Amino acid sequence: MHTNVMELYSLSKSALEQNEIKKSIDACRALNSQFPDFFEGWWLAGCIHLRLQKPEAGLISTSRALELKHNHPLILIQRVEFLSLLERHGEVKQTLETLADDQSGDPDIHTNIAMLLSAEEMHRAAIRHYLVAVQLRPKDAQLYYNLAAAYRFTGDSQKCEASLNKCLNINYLDAEAQSMRSSLRTQSESDNHIDELIRAHTDRAISESDKSGMCYALSKEFDDLDNIEKSFSYLKKGSDIRRASMSYDVKTDETIMEAIKNHFDSATCKKTISVRPGIQPIFIIGLPRSGTTLLERILDSHSSILSRGELDIFGVEMAKEASIHTNKSNPSILDLISQSKNIDLDSLADRYLSKAAPANNSGSYFIDKLPLNFLYVGLIHRALPEAKIINLTRHPLASCMAMYRQQFRDIYPFSYDLTDLGHYFVAYHRLMSHWNSVLPGVVHSVSYENLVINTEKETKRVLKFCDLTWEPRCLRFYENEAPSTTASATQVRQPVYNRSINQWRKYTHHLDNLSAIIAKAGIDVE
Repeated sequence: MHTNVMELYSLSKSALEQNEIKKSIDACRALNSQFPDFFEGWWLAGCIHLRLQKPEAGLISTSRALELKHNHPLILIQRVEFLSLLERHGEVKQTLETLADDQSGDPDIHTNIAMLLSAEEMHRAAIRHYLVAVQLRPKDAQLYYNLAAAYRFTGDSQKCEASLNKCLNINYLDAEAQSMRSSLRTQSESDNHIDELIRAHTDRAISESDKSGMCYALSKEFDDLDNIEKSFSYLKKGSDIRRASMSYDVKTDETIMEAIKNHFDSATCKKTISVRPGIQPIFIIGLPRSGTTLLERILDSHSSILSRGELDIFGVEMAKEASIHTNKSNPSILDLISQSKNIDLDSLADRYLSKAAPANNSGSYFIDKLPLNFLYVGLIHRALPEAKIINLTRHPLASCMAMYRQQFRDIYPFSYDLTDLGHYFVAYHRLMSHWNSVLPGVVHSVSYENLVINTEKETKRVLKFCDLTWEPRCLRFYENEAPSTTASATQVRQPVYNRSINQWRKYTHHLDNLSAIIAKAGIDVE
């Protein structure tokens, strides 16, 4: 029997590191039983509970640890993770507010706190901790990148670029940092990063993934310089690398959207439940890069509307409810679609609102701006009949080209090939036509081009659709200090400009196949 506190602690910690879970648990139990006032034992118990994804037990161990050391940052960090797993978001925020005041001198603690704050979009508080962390660890390129991202989300482009420069001085092969820096401003002949990007792109040490990122950055900078052929050449090279790394078939998405159309006819869509009291959602939907962020910022500037950003809650909760009816441990997407019209709508509505609606808000609406919620329009209307649904549209070729030029990390796999984009756009267009047919008047369409050219007129139309009165400050959306974490984070800090409307036309001669696919479906591409 082990009686030495450090012997038991070391045994449990070592076993956990070697993934010998049972051995670690047995030693930790003995440790906390024999030495209940040993703080590190309860911290270690929390580590084990995190590994096992047992948040309820984890909260018990963290409570015991906090009795020994009040507001200890390591334990509060654990507690945030457990509360997040339990989706107790109000308590997450409260715990993070306590963590935000931490004054420790440990760079790891400050980094972890900053990352947790950023995950909850508390970016200004995160910046304070990243600044401490980089002072304590000035050669850490990743820290400078994380700091830059936080600055970008808060709209401080100058400090963002300065942080990126420090990151790249340490590691110039960081493709994400290079891409972000290129995107911050319009490059000029006298002030650009093309030489450095080409050097990085051809470096033998670079990975294929990072090479792709460098290509996107080069494409953007050459576009700024109006060198269209070089811009497209690098764009295609970068997207081809990304596409080759993916196992994706656009026919799968086409089949899914066709199944949704078949399962949600007019009669099904009209079977709604009673209205939930309180604040209601505004769903801003459409394809990525179609102007959804611009409209979100405009509406978020209204006194009765609060944006909650891009939430994946509705789709996740729908899947949970539908899976109950499939009698399968691992149902397919088509299984979920076939059962989605049979789910408990009251449960779906309550689960969604409990997680999505902002706490302690007296406004009329909150915004859920996940573009691909267009897949769930029928179910959204059934479960939340008072919800407002707004679809952003854009010229088909402009829409596809905007997506093609954007590196989306690991999402939107259809965006890395122009042929895939064409087929996906057609499927999306047909699904939206279906929703407009079976639910006339439920979805309000906004043209991106009209929104940019006639911002006030289009905004008034949207507000009328939402039964809200006009507020002039909606036109000053660029003064809105709320963080933006989308690809348009830089653009929405500026007044409306129209230079992106026809930007795709510079690439027209590269879009013949894309244009043919869309036109064949009867969609106007002129």
